[in-house]
Amino acid sequence: MDRGLLREGTRAVDQAYKAFSRAWGDTIEAVFRPLLDFLLWFESLLLTTPWWIVLLVATAIVWFSSHSRKITIGTVVALLLIGLFGMWEDTMRTLSIIVVCTLLSIVIGLPIGILMSRSDRVQAVVSPILDVMQTMPSFVYLIPIVMLLGIGLIPGLLVVVIYAMPPIIRLTNLGIRLVDKEVLEAADAFGASNWQRLTGVQLPLSLPTIMAGINQTIMMALAMVVVASLIGVRGLGQPVLQAITNQYFAQGVMNGLAIVAIAIIFDRTSQAYGRRLQRHREASHG
Repeated sequence: MDRGLLREGTRAVDQAYKAFSRAWGDTIEAVFRPLLDFLLWFESLLLTTPWWIVLLVATAIVWFSSHSRKITIGTVVALLLIGLFGMWEDTMRTLSIIVVCTLLSIVIGLPIGILMSRSDRVQAVVSPILDVMQTMPSFVYLIPIVMLLGIGLIPGLLVVVIYAMPPIIRLTNLGIRLVDKEVLEAADAFGASNWQRLTGVQLPLSLPTIMAGINQTIMMALAMVVVASLIGVRGLGQPVLQAITNQYFAQGVMNGLAIVAIAIIFDRTSQAYGRRLQRHREASHG
């Protein structure tokens, strides 16, 4: 293609996007304002609550989810070390944004996954979009968001949610499609409606697969938190970014290890919970 024509084309796209940003940027930010308020409230809750209460609650959640002494003890040790090395506040900020972004990804992604499982046409449309989302370099996500909303927590939240959402959509779709047809036929024979089939049969039976999707969504969100620190997302990503900028090796390694520790806690706990669901499913079906 002629370079002049290509330059004119890209300039036209840039100008159109800037015009869209000027016209709708404030409106889009206002739509997501309640989400930011919830994030700030949750972050404040974690930061103002005494550390030992947060530790007790986290330990209880991990124990009731995994029923594993090894994972629970590992969680306690990891959180105590994080506090001992002075990374508690940044870790709480990272936890708050991971929890909020994961919840939002589930709220948006789960219905899309269900729609995909019920319609081959929807799957044919959404699958290529998910392919693009999952193969696009993480830094590229920052460009349209920053041009649209600038730098701050709201664009950071959006970037993390968009990056983390594909796994929950894909695995919800896959889990529902893998439900045994004979079980569905039995549900139909008992006169179950579409809603009863979905909530009483398909979603419960596909829960282990959906949990695997939630696990991957959490991991993707954690991976994006460091990149999103470039546009104002607070937490463990910012010290890592500072360490890269100023060549502080120890600071970068310590905060990186804290992120790894959180990732392992989330991963092992959600996997253990998924296995418990799987065993419960197998026991209930003989």
